[in-house]
Amino acid sequence: MTEHDHNDDELEHEHGPLAELVTVRDWLRYAVTRFNRAGIFCGHGVGDTYDEAVWLILGSLALPLDRLEPFLDACIPGEERIALFEAIEQRADARRPTAYILGEAWLGDFRFSVDERVIVPRSFFAELLEDGLSPWVDAPEAVGSALDLCTGSGCLAVLMAHAFPHAEITAADLSEDALDVARQNVVDYGLEERIELVHSDVFSALRDRRFDLILSNPPYVTAEAMDALPPEYLHEPRMALASGEDGLDVVRKLIAHAAQHLNPRGVLAVEVGHNRDLVEAAFPDLPFTWLSSRGGDDMVFVLKKEELPGAD
Repeated sequence: MTEHDHNDDELEHEHGPLAELVTVRDWLRYAVTRFNRAGIFCGHGVGDTYDEAVWLILGSLALPLDRLEPFLDACIPGEERIALFEAIEQRADARRPTAYILGEAWLGDFRFSVDERVIVPRSFFAELLEDGLSPWVDAPEAVGSALDLCTGSGCLAVLMAHAFPHAEITAADLSEDALDVARQNVVDYGLEERIELVHSDVFSALRDRRFDLILSNPPYVTAEAMDALPPEYLHEPRMALASGEDGLDVVRKLIAHAAQHLNPRGVLAVEVGHNRDLVEAAFPDLPFTWLSSRGGDDMVFVLKKEELPGAD
């Protein structure tokens, strides 16, 4: 290292963010400005750059995510400032999602470990499972078996285990990497005895197994939408997002074969985002029921076993 490099390091520590930003309030203002100027896209569980900055700062400092006010005027030690500065730079310059920077994401009150091997957990099912998919599932305690297809991080399988307390849960995914992440989350919740992880391309490894409920948040991004994705989403596994020209490659497999894997009175529930029109155009004869949630309407469809092709 040259003398000039030493001088630069000293100058940066005497001036600039590491020296001049001291409190959580200081760093929050800096992060919001940094994110606004960088033009980041907030699409992984928060609505704007302020909420993104709060999440990143509190998470980086291991502070409760729902208690900003008591810490606003707390001073941040120099070593923690360095890590915080690096995290903000990753978010602004590399456009890396906050969940990957922190190594965790939340669905309601549930925390999940995540990294770039899985998409950042986000699903309308998180809300719908709060009341056990009622009224489409008559009695949550009566569900004996449930399947989470395209499980990714295993987040929905964990939520299903809590929503259906007597159910054995099978969580399947084509990605072995994703299943490694899911395994960590299953262990974190102590659900090894209730959640079975299966490497499967949709139903391929499930043979003749049947379930009371099949739930799936599959890849459903159209080719056109994939080409227009903000940089944040390019950090996520492409195979967990893209699903052919119209986004329905996996959905077609689900609809074609679900009846063979459902018990009598069984239910298939699938999240398809904003693709309702595409789904109904592809399957004009199916009596889809579209569900509503606080997060949005018509993002999830339900079909009973007897409404599916090939039902016996």
